[in-house]
Amino acid sequence: QVQLVESGGGLVQPGGSLRLSCAASGSFASIATMDWYRQAPGKQRELVAGITSGGSTNYVDSVKGRFTISRDNAKNTVYLQMNSLKPEDTAVYYCDAVAKTAATPWSRYWGQGTQVTVSS
Repeated sequence: QVQLVESGGGLVQPGGSLRLSCAASGSFASIATMDWYRQAPGKQRELVAGITSGGSTNYVDSVKGRFTISRDNAKNTVYLQMNSLKPEDTAVYYCDAVAKTAATPWSRYWGQGTQVTVSS
């Protein structure tokens, strides 16, 4: 199995910054993509940013130029640097990973989520 643990959420003023981290642990053989999703109250979960094992990235239009996703393959950790935060970025942020183990095929795993609140 694969466990994902997020950290780094909190309360920040508009225009501020936060850095989220998500560490993967367990008996996995390989991790392919790692992503950050978010879900605001009353809204569907949306993909914010993703990164492949080779470092290719993609972002939702609303965060381009403000958020940066990065990955440390040696630590099995993905990061989301969030700058110029806006109130509309307020949401629970989840990381996910597509990974395989010796016993299971490629599967998607989710973290428990971390709250990000942007408010003055």
